[in-house]
This record gives sequence, C-alpha cells and structure tokens, in this order.
Amino acid sequence: MNNQLQSKLKKLPNQPGIYFYLDKNKKIIYVGKAANLARRVKQYFQSSAKDSKTAQLVKNISDLDYMVLDSEIDALFLESEMIKRYKPKYNILLRDDKSLSYIKINLNSNHPAVILTRQVIDDGAKYFGPYYNTLPIKKALKSLRRVIPFYDSLATQKRVSLNYHLGLDPGLEEGKTTLSEYRNNLKYLIKIIQGNKKDVIKLFKEKMDLATANHNYEEAIIYRDRIFSLKALDQKIIFGDKEFIDISKDHALNELKKLFNLNKIPKRIEGYDISHMSGTNVVASMVVFINGISTPKEYRRFKIKIDQNNDFFNIYRTLKRRLTKTHLIDFGYPDLIIIDGGKGQLDSAIKARDEYGLDIPMIGIAKKREQIVLSKNGSNLEINQKFLNAMDGYLIKSDNFILINLDLNNNLIKLIQRIRNESHRFAITYHGLLKNRI
Repeated sequence: MNNQLQSKLKKLPNQPGIYFYLDKNKKIIYVGKAANLARRVKQYFQSSAKDSKTAQLVKNISDLDYMVLDSEIDALFLESEMIKRYKPKYNILLRDDKSLSYIKINLNSNHPAVILTRQVIDDGAKYFGPYYNTLPIKKALKSLRRVIPFYDSLATQKRVSLNYHLGLDPGLEEGKTTLSEYRNNLKYLIKIIQGNKKDVIKLFKEKMDLATANHNYEEAIIYRDRIFSLKALDQKIIFGDKEFIDISKDHALNELKKLFNLNKIPKRIEGYDISHMSGTNVVASMVVFINGISTPKEYRRFKIKIDQNNDFFNIYRTLKRRLTKTHLIDFGYPDLIIIDGGKGQLDSAIKARDEYGLDIPMIGIAKKREQIVLSKNGSNLEINQKFLNAMDGYLIKSDNFILINLDLNNNLIKLIQRIRNESHRFAITYHGLLKNRI
C-alpha cells in the first residue's frame, strides 16, 4: 500500500457515503457504499482472508476517493447511479447477478402490489432501479409500508389478513379502501421512491388541513401520522433527496466545469434523443440529471405531430416545444442541454433555442467516435485548452464546429454517455409503446 493511500485511510470519516477505488491510471475500478466510510473501507485492507476476486481488487487499488452523504440510504441510491455511469470493472466481477433487483409497481392491475423482481418486461408496470443490494431495499420498503400500506404479493385475498390489522395492507377485500384510493396512495409511494418525499409531505399537509377544515378529524389524524412517519424516515429510507448530495467531489461534474470555464457546476442537465420507424411514430425524450444524478420524475416525452424521417427537423420541433415560456416555468430552466447526435442535430437545436432569444449552453455527442460536438458560435461555451491538454484531449476544428476528443475512460465522457444512453433508452421505450398500439 502506497503512502498516499495510507494517509487517506487515516482521514476517512465515520459517516455514511460512497467510496471509489482507483487504479494506477486513476481509472475508477470499484464503487461501494457504506454506513460508516472509515470502518467499511478499512476492512478491504485488513489481513483477514479474502476471496480471489476481492484480493485481486485490493491488489489493484492505487488511490481512493469518497463522498459523504446524509445517510446510508442516499449512499445506496448514489452507488447505483455511479455504477451505471462508470461501469467499474470490479463491480461487474464481484457482483452476484442474482442481487440485481428492481421495484415493480403495476398501477393498471386490479390488485396492485409492490414487489421486487430481477426482470424488466414491457407489461405496463413501473420499474425502479436497478439496485445492487436487495437487503436495504427490503428494509426501506418495510418502513414505507407502515406509512402507505400496500400489498407485497400478486396473489389476491378473499378477506383482510393479519397484515391489514397491522396497518400494512390497504384492505381492498372488504372495502376498507377503494381501488382508486389505493392507486392514488401508490402514486405517493412512487414519488417517494423517486426522491420526491418533500412534495408528498406537502400534499399530505394540504389534505390534513382540508380534512380539519371540514371537521373530518379521523382523516386529518391519518395524514398527520403519515407526515410524522415520513419525517422520521430520514435516516432509514433509501431514496434520498438528490438536491443535497455534495457534488464538489463528483469528478465528472468538476471536469465539465473546468473544461468549459463555467462559473459553477451545471445543476440541471437535460439530454434529448429522437426515435422513429422510417419517419413514423416520431417521438422525442427529455431526460434530466440533477447534480449529475438521473432524476426520472423530471423526465418528459414528446410526440412529434408531423412524422418526418428527418432527425434535424425532429430535434428542432422538440426544442421548440421544450423551450416555450410555459414549459420553462413548468419543467425548469436547464443549465446545459446535451443532444444525441452530431453537427446537424446540434445546429437544429441551437436554431430552436435562438428563436426564443435564450442563451442555454448546448453540446452534442457524436455516436461514431463519442466526440463532444460544439458549435463555434452557438454552443455558448468556452474551451479551456490547458485543461483539455491535461486530460490528454485534442480538438478537430471546421468552419463552424469543434469536435472534442477525449479518452473513452475519461470521467466526463462517461457522464455524457450515461445521459445520452438514458435519453436513447427512454425514447426507444416510448416509441415501442406507440408502435404496439397500432
């Protein structure tokens, strides 16, 4: 173990967070989470027996980094996101594929349940994940079930069970609640899973106040208890508030800031892609990353009303809709827009933006060589050549565009690829749904 690594081990805090192991080339080879960073990370370097794969990981660790978070719960969510972004070698080697799980909720069912599954299929249900450790997910859902009762099995029941009397089941069997009311409660649960707990608390408070005003005190007490329970879950529940993640140590976001001489790290990054079948059923996706983390509750889909086998036209129409004043108010103002495509797609998006007189920075990512595409006059970004050189990157310039070439193992490229891949996945999924309706 080198001196730098020994020094960092001594300074690790006794707080929850995620940790990164890097090899001698500063490449992230493993991401993990911990309730106590100091205790968990030091375990890797103790002399106790290890399996061969873990021993090989430790042998290749040259450096480490970490991010302190509010709870182990936030760490679980962020660990999943970072593994999807960086695809570290040893996370793949050490992971038991059977532990990769999703939360599945089918609101269309007449007996909606919240279950864990290892398979994602196109059945109309909502899936959340993947999560790389099933046990904390089960604990989190167990805590949430006491706040918002739900079924944890697809099997229907003829009468209320013991779980109902324990406050865990909704009680559809004997009309203790209606299917419509149960589905609405599951929508609240989904908001919490998506990291939107504050909004749910606000909605519950509004319902509590309304029930009180109408002298419906029993209902008011139900919402009061739910509010207290949700607030008490801060140190128990997995689905953290991404607004409060410390992004100062996010390597990719810092590289983005330095490369383009930005005053601050872009908080809201939006990614766009187009999907169609020979110009029919044209759809566009908008995915949102807040503080570098995917935020599905902010995702949007656009159906292009005029079918054309022309992605330049399609991306132009998409951005024309997205950047209306109404949508800026409703969806938020992006700090950076990433277009899946090269010069033509980027130029079309910039054209739509300029027609509104906006100055939102825009870049593209060309699929063939994973180059970052900038418009000299339209991207509204300045390249820090000195920092680009430090990353061993180089430029290819033409009359109107600049192509930035970086090593594919670069943190920044992996972030941009993650956003591009997510926008592509979201667009393909929507297009598939439309196609199946024909």
